[in-house]
Amino acid sequence: MARNNFDAIKKKALRLHKKAGGKFAIMSKVPLRGPEDLKLVYTPGVGAVSSFVASHKGSEWEYTMKGNSVLVVSDGSAVLGLGNIGPYGALPVMEGKCLLFKKFANIDAVPLVLATQDTEAIIATVKAVSPAFGGINLEDISAPRCFEIEARLKRELDIPVMHDDQHGTAIIVLAGLLNALKVVKKKLKNSKIIISGAGAAGTAIAKILCLAGAKNIVVLDSKGVIWRGRPNLNPAKRELARITNPKNMKGGLADAMRGADVFIGVSGPNIVTEGMVRSMERNAIVFALANPIPEIMPDAAKRGGAKIIATGRSDFPNQLNNSQVFPGVFRGALDHRVRAITDTMKLKAARAIAALVPRPTATNIVPDMFDKRLVRTVAAVIR
Repeated sequence: MARNNFDAIKKKALRLHKKAGGKFAIMSKVPLRGPEDLKLVYTPGVGAVSSFVASHKGSEWEYTMKGNSVLVVSDGSAVLGLGNIGPYGALPVMEGKCLLFKKFANIDAVPLVLATQDTEAIIATVKAVSPAFGGINLEDISAPRCFEIEARLKRELDIPVMHDDQHGTAIIVLAGLLNALKVVKKKLKNSKIIISGAGAAGTAIAKILCLAGAKNIVVLDSKGVIWRGRPNLNPAKRELARITNPKNMKGGLADAMRGADVFIGVSGPNIVTEGMVRSMERNAIVFALANPIPEIMPDAAKRGGAKIIATGRSDFPNQLNNSQVFPGVFRGALDHRVRAITDTMKLKAARAIAALVPRPTATNIVPDMFDKRLVRTVAAVIR
């Protein structure tokens, strides 16, 4: 039934996008009714605005689009769970992200997909176009390049830069986990947490969970558990080995999940079996967040004995998706003119989201996208 439903969604989505010609359009903020308006919005009146902005540093935030605009950038190298499908494959996702920015946070976002996957070229391009924008949202850029690109741009620009696949995902996962643990009456510091996926999202999730107090995290990539001393780890994975896996265990996913309290999947489809879930501790928490097909479907996870199940999709209960986070983060960043989105802000955002559901249940651990409190609650702590 789930498969048939997903097939129907795909067909409807294709029809919608073809009919509309995409999801993104540009609209004017001011009227252009005739010559009187024209001489104000363009020549000769615009010359006065240009001269003023050029000679008054900081005025661009009030007199141009900069104060309410975000650039959404992707090279198409890690799109959803679809992999490296290039800039054209990335464009529908970036358009959708811009739609969500506008709908939920009233931010004017512009999609930019790049025909290069060269780190230096991406950094140079974003820096070159950045003056028009109040923030940079990096999206669907593969690890480990995404770490260097974000770090460099954060150092070299004076506006907030956030790789949303990392930090938006990490924030909503922590929010969901805080409430899920409340439901099953377990503590974060005492829970064994398995993270499948050591890319952008998995790395950021591990780091924010450590900051929040988790003590027993094991991260896996496609080759198995990441452990100290494992050959051929890149620098990002060596850092993961340093801060996780306190017992330095080895093995595969089935080994890691045995006796675990929490599974967090940000990897690929259908890699978890009912038997793996059954091997977890009682009242197991399963966050199968791969999109569009999760690591295990919710009905299978339930048959395996999971108490709380979340996915990244909106057609199942307990959606955990970065789309619940990034509108509020950038709304706050623009409103409060922050230059960087810090770890402290991320932790506060996660806890603020969790607090919006004071009495969580197995099927309600975080607010959904259409909860009107969500954006303003997150925005309030980004300062």
